[in-house]
Amino acid sequence: MKVLLDIKDEKVAFILELLSNFKFVKAKPLTPYKAEILAGLKEAVEEVNQIKAGKKKAQPLSEFLDEL
Repeated sequence: MKVLLDIKDEKVAFILELLSNFKFVKAKPLTPYKAEILAGLKEAVEEVNQIKAGKKKAQPLSEFLDEL
């Protein structure tokens, strides 16, 4: 199982040290770029789920392509 944690900067070293003491845990920090990509993907999935649930209206493809 993979778990994504959001940790305050001043506590990162402590948490990574703590996790490294467990032989069954592999921990490595994300680069800022990868963290940004994951946040964008999460937002996109949430938006798709809202559209499927009828809570949000989908944008027509022609409008989407015009934005590009």
